[in-house]
Amino acid sequence: MLKVSALYPRSSDSNFDIEYYKNSHMPMVKKLLGDVCIRTEVEGAISAEQPFHAMGHVYFESMESFQNHYHEHADTIRGDIANYTNITPVVQMSQV
Repeated sequence: MLKVSALYPRSSDSNFDIEYYKNSHMPMVKKLLGDVCIRTEVEGAISAEQPFHAMGHVYFESMESFQNHYHEHADTIRGDIANYTNITPVVQMSQV
């Protein structure tokens, strides 16, 4: 299984709307990707001292499944980032 994680590092001028991220952005990602997206998860920092505002995870059956479906929707997904943050996410792909 492949886990694609977007990490949003905190800085002195960063902002992040966790409510928009978990209630609008991630449901949109799930809807766009359909059944190829096994599940999504959102982690929000518990305090301002944490190094990241949030982390979002999207699970796929395989790298091939991700590659065959994500790119079709990448522009829409990336275009929504400005609605919840001014941070460029750090993306990590992991085998789970």
